[in-house]
Amino acid sequence: MPRSMDARQFAAIMAAALAACQHPAQPLGLSGSSSVTPAAPPPVTEWSGAEWGVVNVPYIGDVLIAVTRPSGEGPFPTVIILHGTHGFAQEYVRLAADLSQAGFVAVAACWFVGGGGAGANFIAPIGCPEDAPAMPAAASAQTIRTIEALRRAVSALPDVQPDRIALFGHSRGGGAVLNYLAGGGDAAAAIVNSAGYPDEMIASAGELATPLLILHGEADSPADGGSVFTDAARARAFEAALQRASRPVEAVYYDGAGHNALFANPLQYEDEVERMAAFLDSNVRN
Repeated sequence: MPRSMDARQFAAIMAAALAACQHPAQPLGLSGSSSVTPAAPPPVTEWSGAEWGVVNVPYIGDVLIAVTRPSGEGPFPTVIILHGTHGFAQEYVRLAADLSQAGFVAVAACWFVGGGGAGANFIAPIGCPEDAPAMPAAASAQTIRTIEALRRAVSALPDVQPDRIALFGHSRGGGAVLNYLAGGGDAAAAIVNSAGYPDEMIASAGELATPLLILHGEADSPADGGSVFTDAARARAFEAALQRASRPVEAVYYDGAGHNALFANPLQYEDEVERMAAFLDSNVRN
């Protein structure tokens, strides 16, 4: 359990998230019911195959999502994609589309509005609702409630296997995934790319029982959007702590790669997508 949140606090947050997600909403897309309200595509979106909707997180805001589905008959395993500090972008919808080609429902979420920093140079931003959540700390109660609301809403979508939902996060999104899981959040598997690993998270490694794939650049630094906590040595320390606790973990470190190489290096992007798909296939698919 992260030191910033004790068990009672986490339980209260999860209970509030569950109650919030029980309000009915309009169904999204094809058949079936969900707690996602359909939405028009943002005006600048290259990946036109996505279906757009909004998940309301009470007292926090509206989360815009892009849903991509594979061909064939479902239900399918699913992955929810959380962006980094630089903000929501077309690159995350592209990632969702590419993972759906591998047989997964993939949901890219604008889990907070705005963003920026050096990492903004590597993305094409997508505008989110004005009442989208403000940028939270990765270990905050807002983050936990937002991820839980997303997971519950996505689990009700048509063609989604509700017990086969994985999480992906880049940078701050990766930290959000790790804090959610360390506090007892539910996911079938998780992938973190260029995440930060503060001392508290490394110390909490034994709390993560979810199969985890770590993707990280050896040259990660603040120069292109990282921080002191995204140094590759910290990622390795976290991996080692998971191994000492006999937790299921795989890790890939990219030589010479910076914090946003996923978006800056086409060859690395292709390799990461292949590794993500293989990891999800092994850990999420029936």
